[in-house]
Amino acid sequence: MSYVSSFALPSCTVSDSLSLLPLLPLNSSSFRKCLYKSNMRIPKSTVSLCLSLFPLELYNLSFYSRIRLASGIFKSSDLSSRRKDIFRTGAKRLHTSYPMEQIHGTVEGDNSSHVMEMDVGQKPCIWSSPEGGNKIDIRKQIFCNRSLNMKGIQAVGFDMDYTLAQYKPETFESLAYAGTIKKLVHNLGYPSELLSWTFDWEYMVRGLVLDKKRGNILKMDRHKYVKVAYHGFKELSKEEKVNTYGSTLIRDAFDEPDYALIDTLFSLAEAYLFAQLVDFKDNNPGKIPDGTDYARMYKDVRAAVDLCHRDGTLKQVVAEDPKKYINEDRKIVPMLKMLRDSGRYTFLVTNSLWDYTNIVMNFLCDSRTLHGRKKCNFDWLQYFNVVITGSAKPGFFHEESRANMFEVEPNSGMLLNTDNGSPMAQVGDRSPSLSLTGQNKTCKVFQGGNVGHLHKLLRIESSSQVLYVGDHIYGDILRSKKVLGWRTMLVVPELEGEVKLLWDLRDSRKQLRLLRNERDYIEDKVHRLQWSLKFDNINAEEKRKISANLETLEAAREDARLTHQQAQRDCHHKFHKVWGQLMKTGYQNSRFAHQVERFACLYTSQVSNLSLHSPDKYYRPSEDFMPHEFDIIPM
Repeated sequence: MSYVSSFALPSCTVSDSLSLLPLLPLNSSSFRKCLYKSNMRIPKSTVSLCLSLFPLELYNLSFYSRIRLASGIFKSSDLSSRRKDIFRTGAKRLHTSYPMEQIHGTVEGDNSSHVMEMDVGQKPCIWSSPEGGNKIDIRKQIFCNRSLNMKGIQAVGFDMDYTLAQYKPETFESLAYAGTIKKLVHNLGYPSELLSWTFDWEYMVRGLVLDKKRGNILKMDRHKYVKVAYHGFKELSKEEKVNTYGSTLIRDAFDEPDYALIDTLFSLAEAYLFAQLVDFKDNNPGKIPDGTDYARMYKDVRAAVDLCHRDGTLKQVVAEDPKKYINEDRKIVPMLKMLRDSGRYTFLVTNSLWDYTNIVMNFLCDSRTLHGRKKCNFDWLQYFNVVITGSAKPGFFHEESRANMFEVEPNSGMLLNTDNGSPMAQVGDRSPSLSLTGQNKTCKVFQGGNVGHLHKLLRIESSSQVLYVGDHIYGDILRSKKVLGWRTMLVVPELEGEVKLLWDLRDSRKQLRLLRNERDYIEDKVHRLQWSLKFDNINAEEKRKISANLETLEAAREDARLTHQQAQRDCHHKFHKVWGQLMKTGYQNSRFAHQVERFACLYTSQVSNLSLHSPDKYYRPSEDFMPHEFDIIPM
């Protein structure tokens, strides 16, 4: 039996590719094992695979001989009066017909497969360059929750901190932690021994919830069931978790004011410090100021963090040496150029003020610094139509916000009055607007305002014409999506490590499913024998035999339970020593994953991954499956 497959190199999806792996010979024992004991699906009709994830070494010579290549270059039509004609390289397509049994694949337990090579050292390639349109490393792909046709997007906006500017946690978070400690000691009266504390920047993860009243740190699944819980750094037992969070008549919402959500990378240092203070208070009750409970300690931590931001402690240090604290990404400028060349507006909306924004964007766009060989200038403004600093998100996303919008004079940082973003003559000056020179003259810099001002500046007619890219579920994504209806893309830097580990552990995860199925099978047998002893009309000899079998099965059930739990814990710890996989809690999606799915149309590991895809790409999600469909519908 033959299958005809169409391979589209630039436009494969992860779900399509991984759902068909590993490829196994039809007559192999491993194939039968996957077919009957796991969730692998075997296609019954025409399938589409991504050749970029399947190197030719997987196939025999008869496969090579059946490949035919077609490629073309075409010119797009003028989509609107505002769009420029652009040339796009057509997708190279490979068409082949081959029998399934001729494919050589990865057998269970074989870790030598090169099906998906990561090419860690490979030079990045921009989609619009002559070499563009090649395969995309799975760690750099853009994943889709809701269909998004980029042809309908007229403006693409970006947050700056932790979106365009990816801070180095080992230096920046350590800096934030040290600054917060100093404020706690010198400004809020905490004991000086806190100054000797150290920070483990890898300990906390996004998606956690802090229980302010009890001093606990929680990880929940998408149904808000607490699956992992620590009091300070002490793990709570299952009984303690159930007694605290699972034995009430009314379910807790786990929201403010009693809980704090760790949804941004900025919050990791304060979460770690809160855990340290909980342990310190428990072990040294007399050293914490009188009347200070866990909730008060968290409030003090937040106050100390705010002090660091208000007095410029953090930003002044970063501005002196941005390379030490911010990752360089040479794909940002080509990405912005490509978006502008495709006829779209680009804008920047950040809570940072103009002085710091200018320093960071100079470093990102041209490696310019305050004291380096290349001095800061305003050339980076040519990549944007509008820049809004000091935006005070998430309040910025409410049109009813009455925040005034000021125009920023770049050289001096002076704020000029505007009439809702429109030029306004200043007292003593008849000039109605600020004119920038050179390539920057089309970009205007503002401070404050609200989303209504932005829509007016960009002449946006429908909120669905805007794609906004940010890193913060609440501050960037939830409000812009839920309140405005903007299309959204979430930047999740942790995703790169997650998808690599998912690939490396694919065999272990199959074994977990087999162990779970074995537990279910044994448990069903135990229940059947228990029912027979209780209700069936049987003689004494039969009861004795059933009791003996039941005892054996119960021992096997306990052994299977322990084996499965240990294997699951081992897999869990390979992602993170404490909190496990970012997007999972046990077999359920985590609370963080649930929010990503609800509010982010797209998500990816780095903002510059947009440069690897066509600016007119149609992003399509994978098909949703209900549990009753999972083992029935063939892929």
